[in-house]
Amino acid sequence: MELRVVRVDASVGLPLRQRVLRPHQTLDELRAPDDDAPDTGHYAAFAGEDVVATGSIRREPPPWAPDDDVAWRVRGMATAEAWRNRGVGAQVLQAILAHAAARGGGLVWCSARTPAVPFYVRAGFRARGDPWVDPVIGPHVAMERP
Repeated sequence: MELRVVRVDASVGLPLRQRVLRPHQTLDELRAPDDDAPDTGHYAAFAGEDVVATGSIRREPPPWAPDDDVAWRVRGMATAEAWRNRGVGAQVLQAILAHAAARGGGLVWCSARTPAVPFYVRAGFRARGDPWVDPVIGPHVAMERP
């Protein structure tokens, strides 16, 4: 089946994001105040009409550099279980990175769930600081890609 990765409205990826990452939250709770900011980008991979992967990027300084006003944060990367380990998430991440590059680039960072660390390392990210445990969603580590 042919896959296509396209920029979408924030709402398009929310059901998958909820199912994979945050089943304890409502779709409205998953929305962020800057979802509609001009620089924010939401991307989804479609197999036919089905959203099989999604992710977003927005301007946000990392906690270790609060004055970095050109940094980008990757959020809500999610791939449907049947589509994992097939390169679909990597295609969405590449679209996200291209989005940031087309708008001047800068540091890209995320709070990665620890099982996703190898995925981000393959894309050129490196861990930053010590891992921590979010009491609701589990262990994370900050990652960055200059």
